Amino acid sequence: MRKYLGVLAGAAALCVMSWAQAPAQTPAPAPVPAQAPAPDQPPAQTPPPQPATIPTPTEKPAAPAPPYPRFELFAGGTYAEAGLFNAGHWAGLYGWDTSLGLNATRWIGVVVEGGQYFGTSKIPSNSPAPFPSGQFYEPSPSPTFDVATREYNFLFGLQFFRRKHERWTPFGELLYGHQGTRGVATPLTGALVTEVGTGRALVAGGGLDRKINQRFALRLKADYLQTGTAFPGEPKQKQDNFRFSVGIVISNVHKKKRTLEDENQIAP
Repeated sequence: MRKYLGVLAGAAALCVMSWAQAPAQTPAPAPVPAQAPAPDQPPAQTPPPQPATIPTPTEKPAAPAPPYPRFELFAGGTYAEAGLFNAGHWAGLYGWDTSLGLNATRWIGVVVEGGQYFGTSKIPSNSPAPFPSGQFYEPSPSPTFDVATREYNFLFGLQFFRRKHERWTPFGELLYGHQGTRGVATPLTGALVTEVGTGRALVAGGGLDRKINQRFALRLKADYLQTGTAFPGEPKQKQDNFRFSVGIVISNVHKKKRTLEDENQIAP
């Protein structure tokens, strides 16, 4: 009996010892209380709608200035009221004028001009200078006699334009140069009598161009023509003359060079 009790006591001791050595069980974590749902946040404020931006109308670009002629060739007929011999009588002379102008800008140009005028001048019989006195000239008897007259001039100077309108272009001109006068009288007997004089010439005047198309224009002009002719044996004298011309202008239009902007510009 004691033997069995001892065995039981040993078994009990072993059980106690094994229970004491077993790791203590970690207690289960306490349940975390569920978080209360966060209150609803107000929605993000959206910016108020902005009014649509209406593009302001841009100013129209200024229209390009019309191209101006680089070269101008004028040719026309001329009528001149001239007193080339200082005889106190006006002679009506008909002829022609031609000029070549080079326009440096829209409003100024350099011009070279030439012309000739022909007609009959009346010279007093009692004061025939520059023709010799003491002989009778045809027609006779008459207080005056006829002199076949030719006048030429070669001038250069400046022209000033006002290119504001498409069709009409007024201009002024100031020219200076050389002129010559030749007169031939027919005596009743003997050979013809010829007198030749030369001197300076001054032109101041202006006119108006009427555009026909891109190349052609009609030109009207009126000028004061002052000559200072010296005949052999006679002092140099001043003559006041006037001339009126009408003709055609042939132009070489100066075109604007195209730039990179013009090449890239989108046509409307």
